[in-house]
Amino acid sequence: MDAALRDPPSLDAVRAAIAHLSDPEIPVVSLAELGILREVRRGGDGVAEVVITPTYSGCPAMGQIEDDIRAALRDSGIAARVVTQLSPAWTTDWMAPAAREKLRAYGIAPPNGRAAQAGAQVVGFARRAAGQPVPCPRCGSTHTTQTSPFGSTACKALYRCLDCLEPFDLFKPY
Repeated sequence: MDAALRDPPSLDAVRAAIAHLSDPEIPVVSLAELGILREVRRGGDGVAEVVITPTYSGCPAMGQIEDDIRAALRDSGIAARVVTQLSPAWTTDWMAPAAREKLRAYGIAPPNGRAAQAGAQVVGFARRAAGQPVPCPRCGSTHTTQTSPFGSTACKALYRCLDCLEPFDLFKPY
């Protein structure tokens, strides 16, 4: 019998082994804070499973995220598998409040508002209302303008502050 099945790791040990992992595109937030890490559970066969959901379908960082999780588990001597779950779709509502503040401090405007009602299944996505201000993460001014609907990654839009003149990304609310 496989040693991992005789003495499976605790789910807390699995969580601890991957707690330090961050999003490869936004290294200041952990996978858990961003809401990509959905769950650590025991599979039907007793093997630990790390469940992740991409921020959007086709996110190019998911391969790296899976590799990072597998490496961290392997380095900790933990036998577990990574499961990608697409439904329900990821939403910025899953971001921890600390992640929003870390994004702001890093120079990325965090999403504001909520994409869905608490407990409701996400069917559509709330979009920022036209004219709703986007505060600059550097100086706090709401005198900003969108320069492109696409930022450094597909989940962000590019803005510029008209007061401090600095460009910045807005993490799009989904």
